[in-house]
Amino acid sequence: MIRLLRELRDLVLRWWGDFTLQTRLMAGATLVVSLLMSGLTFWAVNTIQADARLNDTRFGRDLGLLLAANVAPMVYAGDRSELARFSYSFYQSTSSVRYMLYADEDGAIFFGIPYSEAAVQNSLTLRRRMQLPEDYAKSADLPFVRQHLTPAGEVTDVFVPISYDGKYLGVMALGINPNPTVVASSHLTRDVTVAVFVSIWVMVILGAVFNALTITQPIKELLTGVRNIASGNFRQRVDLPLGGELGELIFSFNEMAERLERYEAQNVEELTAEKAKLETLVSTIADGAILIDTNMAIVLVNPTARRIFGWEGRDLLGSSALQNFPNAVRVQLTRPLFMAAAGNSEGMEFRIALTEPTNRTIRVLLNTVRDQARESVKGIAITVQDITREVALNEAKSQFISNVSHELRTPLFNIKSFIETLHEYGEELSDAERREFLETANHETDRLTRLVNDVLDLSRLESNRRYRFDSVDMTQPIEQTLRTYQLNARDKKITLSHHIEPDLPLLRGNYDLLLQVFVNLVGNALKFTEAGGHVAIWAYRLHHQGHVDGADEYVRVEVADTGMGIAQEDQDAIFDRFFRVENRVHTLEGTGLGLSIVKNIIEKHSSQVHLISEVGVGTTFWFDLVVSPPDSEPSLVMVSSPLGNDAAPEGIDAATLYPVMPSEA
Repeated sequence: MIRLLRELRDLVLRWWGDFTLQTRLMAGATLVVSLLMSGLTFWAVNTIQADARLNDTRFGRDLGLLLAANVAPMVYAGDRSELARFSYSFYQSTSSVRYMLYADEDGAIFFGIPYSEAAVQNSLTLRRRMQLPEDYAKSADLPFVRQHLTPAGEVTDVFVPISYDGKYLGVMALGINPNPTVVASSHLTRDVTVAVFVSIWVMVILGAVFNALTITQPIKELLTGVRNIASGNFRQRVDLPLGGELGELIFSFNEMAERLERYEAQNVEELTAEKAKLETLVSTIADGAILIDTNMAIVLVNPTARRIFGWEGRDLLGSSALQNFPNAVRVQLTRPLFMAAAGNSEGMEFRIALTEPTNRTIRVLLNTVRDQARESVKGIAITVQDITREVALNEAKSQFISNVSHELRTPLFNIKSFIETLHEYGEELSDAERREFLETANHETDRLTRLVNDVLDLSRLESNRRYRFDSVDMTQPIEQTLRTYQLNARDKKITLSHHIEPDLPLLRGNYDLLLQVFVNLVGNALKFTEAGGHVAIWAYRLHHQGHVDGADEYVRVEVADTGMGIAQEDQDAIFDRFFRVENRVHTLEGTGLGLSIVKNIIEKHSSQVHLISEVGVGTTFWFDLVVSPPDSEPSLVMVSSPLGNDAAPEGIDAATLYPVMPSEA
């Protein structure tokens, strides 16, 4: 039943929805008028009936009092025959009385008219009682009147107490018929009301049919055509043979559609070209670009943004941006995006660290897209910049400045301390103490000079400075390095040797940079090798397949020592700036920049420096250099491209280093 009612309701709603606004207004006005007329008519009928009931009540009360006064002596005398004759004579003389009943003081009925009623005919033989109203009192002097509806019509009941000489004798009940003229008038008024109501709605239905045939159908056709035009179907036409204003409207609509179709044909190619230009421009932007609407649905996304967020190969247009963003981005941008969509903020910037799809740091810029009047927000433009390298460089810069400041503070503090002591207490110090203070200051000055030179060298290597690369004979920088450190090695009683394969080919590189590599590696080897140890330089030809530069022949260079060695936990950080093994062993001093300089120089030679070391056995550093092609021209190199070759040198492992054979340099 409920389902049937719902279907009926839906049917009525659809039927009502098909009407035009004019038809709905007409139906509403007709309903109001018909209800107003019906209400006035029913009000008139009710007023007439109320007046009739009031007249019936007054008539019944007066008639009851009159009859009670006439029958009271008869009831008091017990002359029921005379009472019956009088009552029957009165009943026959008027049509207003429907029944007459007499009851004694206990309510027992002892006489009633008409005699044709079975209940009244048996009233003389059967003991029947009159059920008086609850609010009726025996001591009341006035009659009690009420009205009720019976199958034969409305009846006015009048209960009159019968008293004689102040003694209560019983009750007389009269049934009074309504005024027939008033009843007929009420029925006539009701029939007229129904006829008026039906006539109004017949006129409404006829008007609705006429309206549907002449107005509603053309308007529906025009409405369908307008919707098709709005959706881009400019081929829509309305073909209805109508005249007058509707005919002119249909003609104008068809003319408008034809012009729009011609305009679309003329401009679709130009619009397509402009769209292609815009998409090409957005796709070539180095930063990520995302455009979303106010419902957070993605409208546009360029390839850079897809790469940053790992969206390659996914169809994102129309989907929710918040559901597709990585969790870190979603947490920080949810509230700002909704604020921007509501127009409460603009030009916000965020820095977010991503862990998916890769570890990177991004800068996100939010800007609202508004209409030409700058009143309402149409969308949100999101710019995503990958600042991972920038963050890393800033951190490296901060760390570098911190390390340099720390390294400069120690020698400067020592120099200042000894100079102040000499300045204030120079006369109190002995010659040996003054000489010791000056030697210490001189030593710290040399240390400070080395640090500054290393910092400048490293800065030049990491800058965009161009270096001239040409053919280099590897024997020359090796021999020059050995000559430089020969006396130092002899003083420390360390054997310094070199093993260079005969007829080595020329290498592609920068002589000064390679010389600095050997100076740093040999200097470190001598520093960490005790007396009686060995330091050797090896250089030999090596055939290497599959190099990224396409070359097959290289020269491998190794610098080996029998020093204290480098622990495994230090080998990963040995090439970092300001990292020193003496930080752990606390025996020797250094700037901690030598191996960083070596690493940068070798990378500029398109290679990488490797090491194999064991504590108490020794250390070997090695790298490969490309053989220079015959008749090659000098070139300028600015950046490096490391090989990534981590293979150990041929014939060497962590336990057994190259045997260092003494030879004269």
